[in-house]
Amino acid sequence: MRLNKIFASMLFVGASYAGSGWANTFQPFEVTDIQVEGLQRVALGAALLNLPVKVGDTVDQVKIQQAIKSLYGSTNFETINVSHENGVLYVTVKERPTISAVTFEGNKDIKDEQLQESLDGSGVKIGESLDRTMLSGIEKGLQDFYYGVGKYGAKVEAQIVNLPRNRVELQFNFTEGLAAEIRQINVVGNTVFTDSELISMLELKDFVAWWDVFGERRYQKQKLQADLETIKTYYHNQGYIRFDVTSTQVAMTPDRKGLYITINVDEGEKYKIKEVNLTGDLMGREELMNAILPLKAGSMYNGADVTFTEEMYSKYLGRFGYAYPEVKIYPEIDDENKEVVLNVNIDPGKRVYVRSINFTGNAVTKDEVMRRELRQMEGAWLNSAQIEQSKARLNRLGYFETVDTETIQVPGSDDLVDVAVSVKEQPSGSFNAGVGYGTESGVSLQFGVEQNNFLGTGNQAGISINTNKYSKSANLSFTDPYFTKDAVSLGGSVYWSEFDANEANLERYKNNSYGVALNSGFPINEYNRLNGGVGYRHNAISEISAYEQALRFYNVYRDKEDPNADLAFDNFDFNGGWSRSTLNRGTFPTDGSSQRLNGKMTVPGSDLQYFKTDFDTNFYFPLTRTHSFVFLTRARLGYANGFGQFNDNDQILPFWENYYSGGSSSLRGFKSNSVGPRSFYLVRGSEPCAPDASGDGCSLPGEPNQIQVSQGRSIGGNAIATASMELIVPTPFLDEAYTNSVRTSFFVDAGNVWDTEFDYESYRTLPSEEFSKLEDYSDPARIRASWGMSVQWLSPMGPMVFSLAWPLKEYEDDETEIFSFNIGKTF
Repeated sequence: MRLNKIFASMLFVGASYAGSGWANTFQPFEVTDIQVEGLQRVALGAALLNLPVKVGDTVDQVKIQQAIKSLYGSTNFETINVSHENGVLYVTVKERPTISAVTFEGNKDIKDEQLQESLDGSGVKIGESLDRTMLSGIEKGLQDFYYGVGKYGAKVEAQIVNLPRNRVELQFNFTEGLAAEIRQINVVGNTVFTDSELISMLELKDFVAWWDVFGERRYQKQKLQADLETIKTYYHNQGYIRFDVTSTQVAMTPDRKGLYITINVDEGEKYKIKEVNLTGDLMGREELMNAILPLKAGSMYNGADVTFTEEMYSKYLGRFGYAYPEVKIYPEIDDENKEVVLNVNIDPGKRVYVRSINFTGNAVTKDEVMRRELRQMEGAWLNSAQIEQSKARLNRLGYFETVDTETIQVPGSDDLVDVAVSVKEQPSGSFNAGVGYGTESGVSLQFGVEQNNFLGTGNQAGISINTNKYSKSANLSFTDPYFTKDAVSLGGSVYWSEFDANEANLERYKNNSYGVALNSGFPINEYNRLNGGVGYRHNAISEISAYEQALRFYNVYRDKEDPNADLAFDNFDFNGGWSRSTLNRGTFPTDGSSQRLNGKMTVPGSDLQYFKTDFDTNFYFPLTRTHSFVFLTRARLGYANGFGQFNDNDQILPFWENYYSGGSSSLRGFKSNSVGPRSFYLVRGSEPCAPDASGDGCSLPGEPNQIQVSQGRSIGGNAIATASMELIVPTPFLDEAYTNSVRTSFFVDAGNVWDTEFDYESYRTLPSEEFSKLEDYSDPARIRASWGMSVQWLSPMGPMVFSLAWPLKEYEDDETEIFSFNIGKTF
């Protein structure tokens, strides 16, 4: 009969048996066979592999203990019994059940994904065996998490539901309860700074104003630790190098719904820097390193300056290939004289070279498009400045939502690294099945495809066929930004359009045009670029309203033999410009600036002779280290005019080339194209003349015998000046993952458009009441201003803009537009 010798699966099993008398009665025996019983999921071979006993071995009590311990170590079995009879070793096991499902109930503060991720780290996941002994620890860990966020009434209970075939469903039931609120925060031991000064720096709050809809008084252990570091850093930055937080107490009210936090501090006294010493390997650059040293003897100790010095020298050494320098500042504190000696020890380490640069995340963009933007070269020493510059250039392309770089040491080598460049692509073009809507302008439609990264080649290509209530156009364009390996660009476009100004909030005229243009660009350095080009355009102008500003142009170029004939012009032009950009990203930048100066002039001998100049500038100032708050200023200046003479008349700027302002792209809060000079008519009395389409005024000038000024619509002007200030803020209720594709800002816009060439003075013979209306048009002090908020985001259909704006300063004849929403509109 089988001897029932069962051994417990504990490390002290031998002692237990010895105490019970088994140690004296157990006789070693030779194993003739091994039988494993109770296996279901685990294969026999896997079980025997974990059993350190083989047929033919002579086993004693110690080996049996080792066998049991080894089987338990496989984590496959819940219970193990060992017995033997006639040389046969019998191992009877009960397998741990397999987790078939994991469910969560009642959890609100923690998402299911977060909980499952935490369980995965503990080995609790579907398909794995269940170790029941771990459940109590998991319950306690989850409960401690709730305690850490102030929910001291929270409970977590794990339940096991047995299923057929030795499977279980693991259920976690949560009772979260209410979070305990901070009733009061006290700081004890402070004399230099008041309680209110220190508490205002903390992220934890014991008071939230009624208007602060996002504020809360919930306690979180992690936030408290961060707040203690904030206080410590603040004191160190003010010279209190001996400052210390001696203790903290978090006391709970009896109902477990409120907390009192007490922070005990020892401020110490202010210390001055007595001396700063540079030590270590200065690589023969001691004079330069001393010259750029920010820490100065005699100044007050500042912890931020100490950290900055360490970072600055590390970056400096990184420019010469020292990828892993160690820069440490060791203070020697003289408590008697309240002075500190700072010893800056520099260990550059070994110079590191780049073996290869690898790209990930670029599913569309080709490697060569990214590689040509890099300033860090393979085979050269690692240069941290060039890595940052390469990262900035990739960001400025506008193809990527994020760009990250990482240096990875090559295994087995202490002087070689690989550079990993990981990107997250974003739409770099737009499919403009566009819809625009404004409170005044109504609905407009447009269609087009534009791609700044055509087929991942980095080339810009577009074909657009746009139609709305005032315009029809078709455009085919292509630009190769790297026509040569030196980044000389070459591109061109062919276009056609029909434009009805009457439907675009402008004074009526029609302009049918077509043309072709060629352009090229030349880089000067990393940030500056020159561009130039030539073009041809044909314009056919018809149905011109007989307002005075248009007649000034019309009277110069009309056919005297057929005054009612349409006008047609063929013009050749050349253009040139300069651009500069230090922006950190091409889309939604948060730091840096950009400037652009462009000029266009028709070639002498063209039907029309005129020029246009434009200057745009943008400055982004990050207000926080994370760039979540950014201050933006931007401005635009433009001036245009004619040159030369035609039929003894001075050439003037064609009215269809005027500048316009108003709408989401310039002065928000005002109707599109409505800001600036407005047309005026001299209404003729009984003198016969051909009426225009609207029946008002005349289509051609005549000799009036009765004069009356009639105000018309916007006509633009030859000069423009606009400026904006914006505060970019985090978008409420939006996950941080979308910060690079959605932007919210509050803004103030100001500016105007003027006609500096029209001679309003020549109309002084009109009655004073009528002339006063005209004076408004020539007044350079007429500045419009507005304020509001804007939300911009990227979508697969292209950029989208939503804005609310209210005029700060407007005039009687202005047209306002409080709400606007556009799809497929570039901003």
